[in-house]
Amino acid sequence: MESRVLEQEIKKILGVQRAEITEYFLYGKLSRAIKNPHNKDILERIARDELAHHNYWSKFTGDGAKPSRFKIWLYYLIARIFGITFGLKLMEMGEKLAQEVYEEIAQVIPEARNIAEDEVEHEKTLIGLIDEERLEYTSDIVRGLNVALVELTGTLAGLTLAIPETRLILTAGLIAGSVMVLSVASTEYLATKTGEGVHSPLKAVFYGGLANVFTLLFLVFPYLIFSNIYFSLGFMIFNAIIVIFLFSFYISVAKDISLRKRFLEMTLVSLGVAALAFGIGLLARSLLHIEI
Repeated sequence: MESRVLEQEIKKILGVQRAEITEYFLYGKLSRAIKNPHNKDILERIARDELAHHNYWSKFTGDGAKPSRFKIWLYYLIARIFGITFGLKLMEMGEKLAQEVYEEIAQVIPEARNIAEDEVEHEKTLIGLIDEERLEYTSDIVRGLNVALVELTGTLAGLTLAIPETRLILTAGLIAGSVMVLSVASTEYLATKTGEGVHSPLKAVFYGGLANVFTLLFLVFPYLIFSNIYFSLGFMIFNAIIVIFLFSFYISVAKDISLRKRFLEMTLVSLGVAALAFGIGLLARSLLHIEI
């Protein structure tokens, strides 16, 4: 039986075995890098499971597999920068194709199907238990980002028609954006301070403010490098869509929600306000006879 498996499925099994040992080293590396005892324990448990699966396949391949150093470092950096939950769920998304391989191997080794199902459910459960601070403040980041996108796209679109000069638009946009950042930060602080729960007001301000500052700089950037106001406006809207997509993708992966729904909602609101402000700017320029 095992010789027939070696002849027909060796390459597929080696691929699965390599994926298991790669994840073992990744989870182990992450567990050694974090200080939270709860999260460390969960990562160590997943690592042990991955090693056990790798060792199980060794009896068919007759040897251990070498891990992918590139994947280990890639997902390690992603997890450290964007959060453990996001990094690990992103990795699991990228390995959904492995389920097809498991099904093919299961034709010869029926136990492979059980291993695949147990692994998916177990990892999903354990990853869901990870206690990550930045996910606790997702609502603060969402509010900060939504306010920044809606207000800044609207402000810059309106200014583009009302004051058709890039340097003036840039100056006015930075002033309005800075006031918006401070206003949202103070509102977030007071809301968290007076609300119920365990959120830290300062951390809520930090996460929400960080989203605001990043969005402000990204949206006004075109007006800094281009002289044509309409090209700058188009580039700004393009940047806004990029920000919306990236953040929607992050939330959809980390929180297991629909990417399409969140992306469409945020895009329609932001661009709808920008279009309305663009019309207001055009009307203001016409009625006030602004010529620059």
